Amino acid sequence: MTTVYVREYGAVIRKQGEQLLVTKGKQIALKIPLAELTQLVLMGNVQLTTPSAILMLRMEIDVVFMSYHGAFYGRLNPTTSKFAELRHQQLRLCDDADRARALAADIVQGKIANQRVILLRRADDAPQPIQTAVDGMMTMLKRAVSAGDLDQLRGFEGKAAAYYFQGIRALLQPDWGFEGRQYYPPPDPVNALLSLAYTLLRKDVEAQLQLVGLDPYLGFFHTLGYDRPALALDLMEEFRPSVADLVVLNLVRDGAVTLADFETTNDPTFPVRMSSAAVEKLVAAYEERLETRVQAPAATGQSGQSAYRRIIELQAYQIARLVRGEASRYEPLVMR
Repeated sequence: MTTVYVREYGAVIRKQGEQLLVTKGKQIALKIPLAELTQLVLMGNVQLTTPSAILMLRMEIDVVFMSYHGAFYGRLNPTTSKFAELRHQQLRLCDDADRARALAADIVQGKIANQRVILLRRADDAPQPIQTAVDGMMTMLKRAVSAGDLDQLRGFEGKAAAYYFQGIRALLQPDWGFEGRQYYPPPDPVNALLSLAYTLLRKDVEAQLQLVGLDPYLGFFHTLGYDRPALALDLMEEFRPSVADLVVLNLVRDGAVTLADFETTNDPTFPVRMSSAAVEKLVAAYEERLETRVQAPAATGQSGQSAYRRIIELQAYQIARLVRGEASRYEPLVMR
């Protein structure tokens, strides 16, 4: 499985035999063998020729369009689908309040558990703030188990997230200006990094949901809405701490990304912009994290360790089995 990112401004992607050529002017910048390609990510002003786009659709290669700074635009999808019955069952499950709440509760418990692990592993760096955060999160985790409805569950998840990001704040130097999770738009460098990391995670989670035949826009925990991939957001939850947050935290704390990589702007839609080098470091660290091998949940049927990238796929299949009625509960991936 190979994901290729193309960020070269003005680059053109053409097909040539069994490969794609990325050209800039008359120069060939990159050759991409089609046999190894599963996902092509175009960031910024990159052109994909029509013959190449048609070939990607025929070969069912995922093509994702993003801005140069990481905003998600969309993706190419073939028009054919073999999963009408599965999506019908998915819609019925969305309307089943008890089953939807049970699945959502499992998802939220996995997320909060992973957030606690992220903080506990670094408790020596800020003992009191971390202890306060993880204690509050444990309270919310216990309440999530017995939440009576989705609104209650969302409230507990939101409070747990507030505790979590206050713990993250305690692990960062004050000059980063991080006061907690904020977006639309992200007002500071750490939030900008988190937003990009979550966008990268979204594209991969959404791709795996489509692969198994589920509709990424019909979720169980997140509310349905225009242009809101609710199921993708659901499945992302357990992977936000273990993949996206961990990547950002390591980049900042290890000094791989510094404040010099960011500039403030007068653009209200992007008040903070990161350098090209910072984007490349985040993308590289994210892809490396996806290849990290951990123990998959027992419900996936995997006895050994698998890469995070593979576990995202396995979890999508697990949701599909639940939708079909082949399983009664969902087992999230919980960090050890």
